[in-house]
Amino acid sequence: MPWISIMKVAVVIIVVGGLIVTLMWLGQRFLIYHPDSSHPSVPEGVEEISFHTEDDLELAAWRFHPPAEVDRNAAVLVVPGNAGNRAAREPLGRDLAAQGFTVVTMDYRGYGGNDGSPTEEGLYRDVRAAWDYLRKDFKDSEILLFGESLGCGVVAALAADVDPGGIVLRSPFTSLVDVGRSHYGFLPVGLLLKDRFPVTEHLEENTAPVVVIYSDADEIIPAAQSREVASRAEDTGVEVTVVTVSGRGHNARELSAGRSVIESVSDLADSLGMTHTQQ
Repeated sequence: MPWISIMKVAVVIIVVGGLIVTLMWLGQRFLIYHPDSSHPSVPEGVEEISFHTEDDLELAAWRFHPPAEVDRNAAVLVVPGNAGNRAAREPLGRDLAAQGFTVVTMDYRGYGGNDGSPTEEGLYRDVRAAWDYLRKDFKDSEILLFGESLGCGVVAALAADVDPGGIVLRSPFTSLVDVGRSHYGFLPVGLLLKDRFPVTEHLEENTAPVVVIYSDADEIIPAAQSREVASRAEDTGVEVTVVTVSGRGHNARELSAGRSVIESVSDLADSLGMTHTQQ
């Protein structure tokens, strides 16, 4: 092939590659966040609440109340993944409430009828507002943080700044950069990514016991990353429990609100002395 033709091919490759990188840079948050922005109808027996962020956004959320006869006087803050809204977490909220927990299923900015657009810093502000709301009724040690997928990054950041009773990480990843590399290995993800969610880095500052729940067949979050999160948490000296759900995809019911998930949260609470109140 003549040198001039080789040069033309090289120029085309460079231009196309540059366009791909530019589009990825400009549209990366559309790839990360997939909000259902509709305001869901409040189910029977569920209370709609709201709280304000430090940048003055009002966020709607749902609060599930436990039956009086099994009330643990403990709360679970459910911090969601990157898609849908709180309506999708209704089964989890109800099942955890049936175990004696007050449960708050929050929605980030831009999700579930809330104003704003999601960013890493914005999500940190959102979860802090939810935490401050629960602290009006519960001591820090009476609150469990439950992170789901992307929410694991949000929970890890919060746990580095506050002192929850314990944290549950469902389908955790080491960092969003590592997840990006696993799916887009042909791109310089480490240079491009704005929102990074460094889970293992934040866990170095966590002092609460950790439960890691993951699937060995997760097609979104590599199982090896979830296991690495557990290993790195153990390195900090906290108590770590690992629960493996075999053969289920990332969005399977068994991972989102299955029996092993509910039992793992209850077992963590029991180990912390969050027992049912005697009536």
